[in-house]
Amino acid sequence: MRLITNSLHDEVAATLREQIFAGLLVPGTFLDEAALCQQLEISRTPLREALKVLTAEGLLRHEPRRGCFVNEVTERDLDEIFPVIALLEGRCAYEAARNASDAELRELDVLHDKLARHAKARRINDYYATNHVIHEAIITLANNRWLAQVIGDLRKILKLARLQQLHAPGRLEQSLSEHLAVFAALKARDSEGAEAAMRTHLTRQREALREVAQQRKLRLMS
Repeated sequence: MRLITNSLHDEVAATLREQIFAGLLVPGTFLDEAALCQQLEISRTPLREALKVLTAEGLLRHEPRRGCFVNEVTERDLDEIFPVIALLEGRCAYEAARNASDAELRELDVLHDKLARHAKARRINDYYATNHVIHEAIITLANNRWLAQVIGDLRKILKLARLQQLHAPGRLEQSLSEHLAVFAALKARDSEGAEAAMRTHLTRQREALREVAQQRKLRLMS
């Protein structure tokens, strides 16, 4: 049995979080405390503290007398989260347009070139990865830790849904166009334009996800 340290429950939470995001613990999975203690070689105390952390993050749900389950993200959840994250990331773009240095904008230019190349070659996984880096860069340029913290928490929930909005017809090209619109506003130091473009980008993400879900439903019915 491993010795308990002040940071052990954080380490356990990180391990379980990674397993959730990797799809090893799928939505709806019951977390068997005894089995996890044996697997991770820990006592119940740090495990239960870790479960509290992940429940507070929204990755788990606790049901009285039943225990913890990996949370499931519903269409209603997505409808409620996307308008909020659009507002928050829009504000990040607004602040980034005011704060970014010329050198930082050049770094963003390189990232957008990569994004365009991935889109042209239809390398969707690479596009997703570069897209993530660009969003994180804009959040960093906003230099507002409270915005970054709330967006990070919401993105953890969205990650549970394993979203694949780029598979909607025409979405890859549309997404690239939206990113370039955000970047054009950033380069022009147009705070309001950058905010509006980012909000449009995230709103259209939700529309594309709805279309993908509808297509999936139709395939299951056919």
